[in-house]
Amino acid sequence: MKTRPSKRTATRAKWALILISVAFLYGIGGLFFASIVHGEENRLKAERNQLSDTQIAAQRGTIYDSNMKVLAKSASAWLVYINPSKIKDDAQKELVVSGLCSILGVDEDSVRTKAAKTKTGYQKIAGEVETDVKEKLQAYITEHKKEKLSTVIGIDPDTKRYYPYSSFASTIIGFTNADDQGVGGIEMQYDETLTGVSGRIITAKNARQGSMSSDYETTYDAKPGESLVLTIDEVIQYYLEQSLSQALVDTGAKYAYGIVMDVDTGAVLGMTSKPDFDLNNPRRISNQTLSDTIAAITDEKQRAQETTNALYAQWRNRVISDTYEPGSVFKTVVVAGALEEGVVDLNTSYTCVGHIKVGDRVRHCWKTGGHGHETLTQGLMNSCNPFFITIGQKLGKEKFYKYFDAFGLTEKTGIDLPAEYAPIAGKTFHSLEDMTISDLAASSFGQSFTVSPIQMITAVNTIANGGKLMQPYVVDSYLDSDGNVVKKTVPTVKRQVVSEKTASTVANMMEQVVSIGTGKNAYVAGYHVAGKTGTSEKLGVEDVYIASFAGFAPADDPQISILIAIDEPVGAHGGGAVAAPIAGRLLEQILTYLNVEPQYEDSEISNISSVAPSLVSLSVSEAKNTASKFTVRVVGNGDKVISQTPAAGQQMRKGGVIVVYTEENTPKETAVVPDLNNLSISDANRRAIDAGFNIRISGTTNSGEVLSYKQSLAAGTEAEKGSVITVYFKSNVNVQDA
Repeated sequence: MKTRPSKRTATRAKWALILISVAFLYGIGGLFFASIVHGEENRLKAERNQLSDTQIAAQRGTIYDSNMKVLAKSASAWLVYINPSKIKDDAQKELVVSGLCSILGVDEDSVRTKAAKTKTGYQKIAGEVETDVKEKLQAYITEHKKEKLSTVIGIDPDTKRYYPYSSFASTIIGFTNADDQGVGGIEMQYDETLTGVSGRIITAKNARQGSMSSDYETTYDAKPGESLVLTIDEVIQYYLEQSLSQALVDTGAKYAYGIVMDVDTGAVLGMTSKPDFDLNNPRRISNQTLSDTIAAITDEKQRAQETTNALYAQWRNRVISDTYEPGSVFKTVVVAGALEEGVVDLNTSYTCVGHIKVGDRVRHCWKTGGHGHETLTQGLMNSCNPFFITIGQKLGKEKFYKYFDAFGLTEKTGIDLPAEYAPIAGKTFHSLEDMTISDLAASSFGQSFTVSPIQMITAVNTIANGGKLMQPYVVDSYLDSDGNVVKKTVPTVKRQVVSEKTASTVANMMEQVVSIGTGKNAYVAGYHVAGKTGTSEKLGVEDVYIASFAGFAPADDPQISILIAIDEPVGAHGGGAVAAPIAGRLLEQILTYLNVEPQYEDSEISNISSVAPSLVSLSVSEAKNTASKFTVRVVGNGDKVISQTPAAGQQMRKGGVIVVYTEENTPKETAVVPDLNNLSISDANRRAIDAGFNIRISGTTNSGEVLSYKQSLAAGTEAEKGSVITVYFKSNVNVQDA
């Protein structure tokens, strides 16, 4: 006889069925969420547990100068990491920590912190490790084979960035950080182009998280980045950097910056901001005095902040990121606009009495007694402020602003470098709506507003190339890994600012500024140089100045434009006295390098350096006949010339001394170098010859009042007789411009 289940049993069965159903539905729901809702997330987690994915750094593109000299390149290096989850005990941990710290020189606290993360499988210790260091680490791992350090310490391929010329063009190039990312300059601006695409090595892992055989490994090769060819010319850049480094020493200035630009294209041939920094060690403060001062700060937080400030200051490219009052250099823009509008012409004249009243304010000329009657060209040559105030008034604020804007001074230039200063209406320059008559007066001679050096050189370059405003650039072309050009920069004409006729007229006026005006110290014999000096007091600071010169050459067929600015010089601070001589020496070097043939005027011939003839292997009598225009001093009793000083082909003045030696092993004759400073050309030449030396003249020679101010061999030192001393000349008469 069947026994029917009790009511209690039936109830229990029902609840059991319900619970089983709920559990089943919960399981189905969990499966749904795991596989559908969170499917991708869980798949990635599973892959991370089952696969080892190692990144292969792509080779960063090389940076070249315009002559294909390597300025920045990447080379193979190594990345060291640890797998904290594999550390089995404290003894093994200590071996790992001590080995990494002693061999790699890394911070011990940092390594210990990373080693303590036992639930992680990857902690980077150091990148860009050199091969010799990597080999020492491998030897250490092998030495402790029993302790199985190889299961904890890993070494992967990496790359390291090198800069062959250290600080050369540092503020243009920039550098890379530990993650191979660009910081500043070209490295930052073109980071994506240079970086390339990283490769990967994907390896299957076993249940114990160990790597399986290569049968389970897939490799995706890295794609190298594109290389860049800059417009920067290594030789021109070298001349520029050497000149401005010396300028810091000679003037005691805080900063010095300069630009050399191709007139026709806007390509930057040279650019520097001094002082700069070592690209291979960018986080070291290059100014040793400043570094020592910061190191002496006892407050750790303050010391860290001052270090950061100093580093950012030395990385800063002041040519494009800083601003200054351009001063009288800006008068070139004013006169160009006035000529274009027809409010003045070359017959326009003005009588300067030393001051002018505009509104309720009296503005003074730098020449207290005034310049008297002046033509338009003379007004620019004399850098007469009252004259240019009247020109500004004739233009009126609407037309003044029209050309201020047209010359690109209300906008970025668009140069392909990061952190370019952005002009702000009402803050860095006067807006048209808010410009007062007093603002117009001050602006007409280059004060009460600021521009960046790159803006100012671009504006002056507009006059040099026939009135076209060019967009400056520093990258000429892109190369693929095989060296093929994949892209080339096309010069950009932003607009025609003034007519070719107006530009030519202003260029001729600027040539007169250099020939006989305030820019005479930028004069270069054999070349027609056009330019304008500037001196501006820094906004908000009394008796602190920026001396500048901007111009181009040759004036009759412009090829290069140049801007030199000396920030806070000590003592002499005028553009004509401080910046123009630097520009003149640079132009002479650069034009010679570019093979621009000099064309000397009759008045220049007497000061032109000749070259020493080759006398070696000639008889003594033949040598004297060959060098009849020089004084030949014979040392020795031999019949033939064995050697000579100066060497054949070296520049020296006619009438100078050539010392010839006629016997082997004859000691070289020496003498004490005389002091050739503060002398006229003839006096310096006579004193040098009397002491047994020659001079080569550099600097302005077209003015009767020039005096020497510098010599290439220091006075009081011993030097071989016959040596050529380069003596630099400049004028201190009528070179003021503010």
